[in-house]
Amino acid sequence: MNEITVFDKTFIPFLDEATIQAKIKELAQQINNEYEGKKPLFLAILNGSFMFAAGLFKNVFIEAEICFIKLASYKGTQSTGHVITSIGLDSNVTNRDIIILEDIVDTGKTLHTFLPQLVNQQPASLKIATLLHKPEATVYPLTIDYCCFSIPNKFVLGYGLDYDGFGRNTKDIYQLKID
Repeated sequence: MNEITVFDKTFIPFLDEATIQAKIKELAQQINNEYEGKKPLFLAILNGSFMFAAGLFKNVFIEAEICFIKLASYKGTQSTGHVITSIGLDSNVTNRDIIILEDIVDTGKTLHTFLPQLVNQQPASLKIATLLHKPEATVYPLTIDYCCFSIPNKFVLGYGLDYDGFGRNTKDIYQLKID
């Protein structure tokens, strides 16, 4: 892993693909065990979670469905503080076991804004799974049920995470280099 540049920012290696894949497989096994005999619905939050969702879902061997919704609160390297819903939920979640898939939870604003809408639809259960969590940055109360990595409050990209739409297509995760 070498450093990379996206637009005006330089990023240094943070998590390599092998480490990421090992954690995702471990999480998938935990979900396979906990949801045996159930048929959970995974809700993957676009755009960032698509790689995490794909990696996890191909290692989930129980009966399950997946759908994608788009929620966003980032522009550049900063949260805008406003959550935008672009693509709505098109599956019935009533009495379903729901597992939300996020690429990263930092302030928690996106999920904090979205969860009441989901709870109103009366799912049987509702859990949150995230590839990355920044506990230092979290300001909205959330229960993270499954977390692959807790990380410092640094800007990261790769493996689905972006900087203004770019950098998602790296197999590793990089952090912003501070000079």
